[in-house]
Amino acid sequence: MASASVTSIQSRDNAFVKDLRRLAQDTTAYRKQGRVWLEGDHLCRAALERGQRPAIAVFSESFWPLAQADWAQAAMKNIVLADAQFADVSALESPARMGFILDLPAPAALRAYAATVVLDRVQDAGNVGSILRSASAFGFRQVAAIKGSAALWSPKVLRAGMGAHFGLELIEGLEVQDLDALHVPLLVTHVHEGDWLHRAALPWPCAWVLGHEGQGVSPALEARAALRIRIAQPGGEESLNVAAAAAICLHASGASR
Repeated sequence: MASASVTSIQSRDNAFVKDLRRLAQDTTAYRKQGRVWLEGDHLCRAALERGQRPAIAVFSESFWPLAQADWAQAAMKNIVLADAQFADVSALESPARMGFILDLPAPAALRAYAATVVLDRVQDAGNVGSILRSASAFGFRQVAAIKGSAALWSPKVLRAGMGAHFGLELIEGLEVQDLDALHVPLLVTHVHEGDWLHRAALPWPCAWVLGHEGQGVSPALEARAALRIRIAQPGGEESLNVAAAAAICLHASGASR
């Protein structure tokens, strides 16, 4: 393998630094730039383990001498930023001192018969990232996000997903009618109606529809559902956080295959 090039940048007004700052701090900048920013060694290692090759690796100046043994050949190009620059770029309270820039995967079409998770305007980045982790863990390889959901490749969702992105096919910006392309039954959770999850005969493959944190699943999507499912809550809570409900439902489906 040819040695990766190394470029040192000192100016915060450098065009690359400006683009990187947007990528790190703007939730939808990846759509315009066609690239995503992964900050921190855990997320970067997860990408490499899934076969990703970053276009650019970025290091703080103080970390670069320590990083060369493990990271110098990970990317095609290395950029070294002054520590103050890296801190200015980072959206973290404690900057991680390194990160990768990856090319955004090409948009995929919905696969009709894939086990799928549908995000219906789920807006909290932490919830979305957690749901992606559950999807990956329990065998749901396709995630379809309806317009109004959190940006799937935003830095906060990437951090919450902890590498799950790289084992999934992610499709976002969908309209409800786009889901008509799915040829698997849609399942929705409901607080008061439907079959109890622990007693239900769950189809496989299927598509679990997870709704907005406050409003739940939209009427248009609920009307398309083959099954309504309730989660037993013997402790008496009125409802569960959407990410917790997702983990329970996706595990039940995965275990019943």
